[in-house]
Amino acid sequence: MSESLSTLIERLSGPASQGRFGRLRRGIEKEGLRVDADGRIAQTPHPAELGSKLTHPHVTTDYSEALLEYITPVYSRPEDALAFLADLHRFSYRRLDNEFIWPASMPARLDGNESIPIADYGRSNVGRMKHVYRKGLDVRYGRIMQAIAGVHYNVSLPDDFWSLLKSLDGDEQASMQDFRSSRYFDLIRNFRRHSWLLLYLFGASPAVDRSFLPDGRVPEGLQPHGEQTLVSPYATSLRMSDLGYQNKVQEQLKICFNSLSNYVNTLRHAISTPWPDYGALGVKGDGEDDWRQLNANILQIENEYYSDIRPKRVARHDETPSQALEARGVEYIEVRCLDLDPFDPLGFDATRSRFVDTFLMWCLLSESPWITDEECEHLDDNRRLVVSRGRDPELRLDHHGRKRSIADWGHEIFAELREVATLLDRLEEGAPHAEALAELTPWLDDPSLTPSGRLLHRLETQGEEFVDAIMAMAREQAERLRNEPIGPARSALFDQLVDTSHQQQGDIEAAESESFADFLADYFERARESRALTPLRAAGGQS
Repeated sequence: MSESLSTLIERLSGPASQGRFGRLRRGIEKEGLRVDADGRIAQTPHPAELGSKLTHPHVTTDYSEALLEYITPVYSRPEDALAFLADLHRFSYRRLDNEFIWPASMPARLDGNESIPIADYGRSNVGRMKHVYRKGLDVRYGRIMQAIAGVHYNVSLPDDFWSLLKSLDGDEQASMQDFRSSRYFDLIRNFRRHSWLLLYLFGASPAVDRSFLPDGRVPEGLQPHGEQTLVSPYATSLRMSDLGYQNKVQEQLKICFNSLSNYVNTLRHAISTPWPDYGALGVKGDGEDDWRQLNANILQIENEYYSDIRPKRVARHDETPSQALEARGVEYIEVRCLDLDPFDPLGFDATRSRFVDTFLMWCLLSESPWITDEECEHLDDNRRLVVSRGRDPELRLDHHGRKRSIADWGHEIFAELREVATLLDRLEEGAPHAEALAELTPWLDDPSLTPSGRLLHRLETQGEEFVDAIMAMAREQAERLRNEPIGPARSALFDQLVDTSHQQQGDIEAAESESFADFLADYFERARESRALTPLRAAGGQS
């Protein structure tokens, strides 16, 4: 362990034992395709019995009408977030009739691009914008990769922790907002240096149904398994590989998260700069309301930028995500590289949560110099190697010019993580963070224990097709979740939110007066504005 990390942990341990700062806070966003009884993507609309996907705070859709997305509130205990997530599944299964929630990241059986229905959010301008944005993703990248699902894990640290850390750092000149944002970017850079470890441990997508590749092309590295399945023998996460969320145009942005201003300005450039290939696709068709995409720029909106981690802040109604960051700093970070674990009914569990919390705190407390362009390329190479060959015993990653195995480097990281876990466990009853590390440590030496290893082992030993294996898990999980009770207060809340969300969508649509074209023009004009605080505004004066 570096001397600076060891010293900082020691200085934080006393205040932690004294209760001078609170626990990390986290919320979970979990996606899952609705499928029919044959394991095919559902063609039915989002069930009205689940509420309005435009306005419901906890049940919505991602790209597709069939891609459910569950959003928990923010909790200081992972078990509370997971309990809420479980209740969302139980609530849904009581209203899904003969449909199931697909528990894997790589999609169910598809029937070409058109078999993936684009989510429709109603007649309001904000609803139409969400729909047209998704149409733009279709014309740019196709719908098939948009049927992939995952877990997004949102984490923040409490205000009293930031005050203590700022004091320990001796940083008296920076404002608390700037200090917090700068340190969150420290965390993000270290996350990018070491996210390969999460991909190895939690990647769960080494196989895919042949319908995911409708042109019949089989990329290098994939091998036939049975009649309908393709597997990559050493892969951890095909979801995070070139088959998944990758975009060659976005690679030119070169975002390595060295500062908030660089991040914001790069995204603002991308949503304002036309891209010829997208222009050739056309923004509108012949009809007045026939929109193909929101615009022909590198990014239609900021959310189109794909990354395994993002700095975030809850935006107000008149802000883009970047403007919210610019105006009030980073509020939390969003981890986006986590596959669904098909063996778990929720796709995620408390052990993962405690480990990711420990990992993120380690990323924050460790030294984190800026990332050079050369280092950025090495990090991308390590990431690509792990997603495609992470369980290969011959694999070696680049670590400051040295070639190291995952086990060797991983054990070195785990040794430091144990010290961070001890710090976090001072805030807990028992030692849940240390126990999470102990449970996962054997995975470093035995890749068969990882979710990707377990799934591939099941396919190989039982001779199952990918869709058949995942569908069997979906049926088992559905039976369990349908029969588990929901507390009366939680059940009443969900019933109320169904009615309230439909009423809210109706109110928004009834109040609409502006044309969609004018709405978009106004949105993108405001999106180009800087919301950075000037010295006068920061001091509370008139801008």
